Amino acid sequence: MLRPLEPIGQGARIVLGISFFILFVLGWGFATFGGYVSRTFLADPLTMLADGWALLADHGFLFDIGVTIWRVLGGFVLAAIVAVPIGILMGAYKPIEAFFEPFVSFARYLPASAFIPLLILWAGIGEVQKLLVIFIGSVFQIILMVAVSVGSTRRDLVEAAYTLGARDTGIVRRVMIPANAPEIAEILRLVLGWAWTYVIVAELIGSSSGIGHMIIDSQALLATGQIIFGIIVIGLIGLVSDFLFKAANRWLFPWRLA
Repeated sequence: MLRPLEPIGQGARIVLGISFFILFVLGWGFATFGGYVSRTFLADPLTMLADGWALLADHGFLFDIGVTIWRVLGGFVLAAIVAVPIGILMGAYKPIEAFFEPFVSFARYLPASAFIPLLILWAGIGEVQKLLVIFIGSVFQIILMVAVSVGSTRRDLVEAAYTLGARDTGIVRRVMIPANAPEIAEILRLVLGWAWTYVIVAELIGSSSGIGHMIIDSQALLATGQIIFGIIVIGLIGLVSDFLFKAANRWLFPWRLA
């Protein structure tokens, strides 16, 4: 029986999660090995694995993976360095929020890919352009989400700090930031996932390395096995980074689980 919000055990959660992937691969194999879908347009699982091994062993795909990871982390870290302080100030001080919020709300709806032609004109087709695409795609989301989190700080904590003699800057430094640090870390984890979508878009144009570059080259060769392998690698890297971010958050903020 399924009941709304009824918790399940960790073992059942793992089994159910793995079951989906097994069923997905079985359906994929049934469609391709059974001849229901042309292998020209969708490679079967075994061909995908063979093409992936060839990429790793013969075509230096590990270097492409490393380049893409560097681009994601570089653009994301730059965005976090800029966005988190601005978001904290917007959440803490209403005049600053009134100054920034209209522009940030406007800018966060602009797709990062729309800036690629301008960024190529301004920064060329090198690494700076790709980092800026990820930066633009991430920075406004982080600013607004952090501002909302900090602005929702429990009022009783703030009033208690004032009662104990805290000053305005002390309220931000000693109350608002610690109270919202776990939520800010969770926001960064979510936006890091979004950053992976931006880097592939950045690598599709004017790139000579990276997973996106490999995917666009494989498209020209109708090498769907290589394309699918690249997509799976992105998903696996994202899954690992997500687990690592969660583990770091649990270690840094154990009280959040209480």
